[in-house]
Amino acid sequence: MAKRTNEQWLDELQSTGLKYDNAIIDLRAILVSGLRRGLLNQINTSVPEFETQAEDFAQEAVLKILDNLDNFAGRSQFTTWAYKIAVSVALTELRRKRWQDRSLDGIIDDAQGNFTPSLATDPAPAPENATERAETIAKVQQMIDERLTDKQRSALVAAIIEGLSTNELARQMKMKPNAVYKLLHDARLQLKKSLDQEGLTPDDILSVFE
Repeated sequence: MAKRTNEQWLDELQSTGLKYDNAIIDLRAILVSGLRRGLLNQINTSVPEFETQAEDFAQEAVLKILDNLDNFAGRSQFTTWAYKIAVSVALTELRRKRWQDRSLDGIIDDAQGNFTPSLATDPAPAPENATERAETIAKVQQMIDERLTDKQRSALVAAIIEGLSTNELARQMKMKPNAVYKLLHDARLQLKKSLDQEGLTPDDILSVFE
């Protein structure tokens, strides 16, 4: 595994091609290894299934790291900063039982092929929230339909709802795993930008479902 300076990590994770691919592979390996140590007091890291669990945590952490590269201030080693994000992601996922939180990540696919936040399907919303909820669902639906490509939408839903790992999704989509990371990253970034353009935050949207 190549040693990199902070500047090299940032440059390679924002590049393309082999340089990007190698950086993602190395970062993921560093995070998985670090999580084994960092979660010793939280879960049994010696059981066989931890390997899959750690890969899931690392996958989500890599996406979050890619989303927040601009926030890295350089006051520590890049890998230390990335490792803290990975541990935070893992602990959050352990607390909320992965993908079962009230989150915009919970997108589902209905019979008509529409994608909506899973909490939007909760039965019998309070009457005073029904109209606002319907408007919010429509707005999020429109963003997903209009702002994401078909490939981005398919990858996001497969990764989140079907729980496919990066490798499984790559095989299904006939893509390289690192290309899938980039696809998911771009999809999430586009949704965030769309929310910003509408003057909304995830908390604004979630509040109408409380």
